[in-house]
Amino acid sequence: QVQLVESGGGLVQAGGSLRLSCAASGSTFSINAMGWYRQAPGKQRELVATITSGGSTNYAASVKGRFTISRDNAKNTVYLQMNSLKPDDTAVYYCNAGSVLHVLSGFGSWGQGTQVTVSS
Repeated sequence: QVQLVESGGGLVQAGGSLRLSCAASGSTFSINAMGWYRQAPGKQRELVATITSGGSTNYAASVKGRFTISRDNAKNTVYLQMNSLKPDDTAVYYCNAGSVLHVLSGFGSWGQGTQVTVSS
């Protein structure tokens, strides 16, 4: 089993930046991809970005060019650098890890989430 712990959320003004981290432990040998999802109040959870162990990345159209996902395989940690933040980015951000298919479909292991609030 994989355990995920997110950190780095907080309150920031529009236009600002935040960096989220997610550290994996446990059965990390099973992880081929890691990703970030977010869920805003009253909305469904949505995929933000994913990265494979080989470094291939995928972004939601709404964050492309503003967010950057990266990964330190040696530390089993994934990062999400968020720049030019907008109030619409306000959400709980969740880390997901597992096979590529599981992460893309949201069936990987989940972290507990970290709140990101962007004020206007």
